Amino acid sequence: MIVVTGGAGFIGSAIVWRLNQEDVRDIIIVDHLSTSDKWKNLSPFYFRDYIEKDEFLKLVEQDKDIPGLDTIFHMGARSDTLEKDAGFLIENNFRYSKVLAQYAIKRGIKFIYASSAATYGDGKLGFDDNEVLLHSLRPLNPYAFSKHLFDLWLYENNLLRNVIGLKFFNVYGPNEYHKGEMRSKVLKAYEEVKNTGKIRLFKSYNPKFKDGEQKRDFIYIKDVVEIVMFLYKSENAHGIYNVGTGRAHSWHDLANAVFRALNMEPQIEFVDMPEWLKSRYQYFTQANISKLRRLGYPGKFYTFENAISEYIKDYIEKDRHLGD
Repeated sequence: MIVVTGGAGFIGSAIVWRLNQEDVRDIIIVDHLSTSDKWKNLSPFYFRDYIEKDEFLKLVEQDKDIPGLDTIFHMGARSDTLEKDAGFLIENNFRYSKVLAQYAIKRGIKFIYASSAATYGDGKLGFDDNEVLLHSLRPLNPYAFSKHLFDLWLYENNLLRNVIGLKFFNVYGPNEYHKGEMRSKVLKAYEEVKNTGKIRLFKSYNPKFKDGEQKRDFIYIKDVVEIVMFLYKSENAHGIYNVGTGRAHSWHDLANAVFRALNMEPQIEFVDMPEWLKSRYQYFTQANISKLRRLGYPGKFYTFENAISEYIKDYIEKDRHLGD
């Protein structure tokens, strides 16, 4: 049996979709649905049960056995990079993760958890998933700090050999519709074009980057779950792995790909970046995936344009979710 925390969320529900593709249905979804629309992500899938995240935490804290449980995909977290309540984030992202990890390790349950590329901060030290470098990283916001704390706690307690951590880069694709301000720029750009006929991008305040040439390692959700499944099945995987393509694309590239998918001429407007964001802004991210390749990951990635085209034409415009 498998538990997927955050199982109704973006990446969590995509993992459930991928497990269902392999006829795995003995799954417990752990999440907090509240009033959001993320329940729609679960509609097409097969799973055994749903448990609210606080109730699941009580079960774990009471040290109760869950018969047959062999894997926990811990994707649940408060993932808002704009959240300013650091205490709230540490409680939800750090302490919750610690309790689950201790429970899993004690019982020999495979534990695969979501970290974040946001932990790399401004990227001055690169994007190498070598755990020895963890103490050198300086996250730029409370969300990234809460994720970084858990990575550090595992490292300091020599527990990384017992778990698999996933540093997700800029993930986009179907099932992110409920994420509000945290939706990918691909989805936001599509909506901008539909509403205004143009896409707005931030001006650059770094002389090394022209307006629109700030770059990110964007990765399609279908590529993400292939990497996750590879690591899940690997007998030798442990520690932290970057989940990106290893190739950066500019915001210009993204905007042009969205317009091409819509058969429209590009109309791009550059706008001022909010003052509060200037000191926290990442101008460049690019995953070093050599560690993943050394482990034997053979997968090829969607091309950037093909992924965006598929996402827009086959999912957004048809109001489809994964599995529909």
